[in-house]
Amino acid sequence: MRRRVMPDLNPLVKRLDELIRETLPGLQYAIKWGKVYYGLPNLGWIIELAAYDVSVNVVFLSGTDFENPPPLGEGRSRYVKLKSPGEAEALEIRQWIEQAGRMPGWK
Repeated sequence: MRRRVMPDLNPLVKRLDELIRETLPGLQYAIKWGKVYYGLPNLGWIIELAAYDVSVNVVFLSGTDFENPPPLGEGRSRYVKLKSPGEAEALEIRQWIEQAGRMPGWK
């Protein structure tokens, strides 16, 4: 996915990918419609990364079930828009990734 992302967003996408993989061992991933999906065998697809021109959306597919859900979204999914690698280091990003690893996603 990173080769098709706007060059300014490559460091952000790389850092988010690292963070998700570090936090959730045993991940599977797939790329569909230009988006990256991360999943766990027993939970289904739990996180989606979608890169746009100036931001990357980190979508938590069961975000409404989180203790402190991300602020954006409709239905069961919630997401955040990030614009820089520094934003990926926010404590709540890691907490949301950890929570995603405990909640059923899309199967």
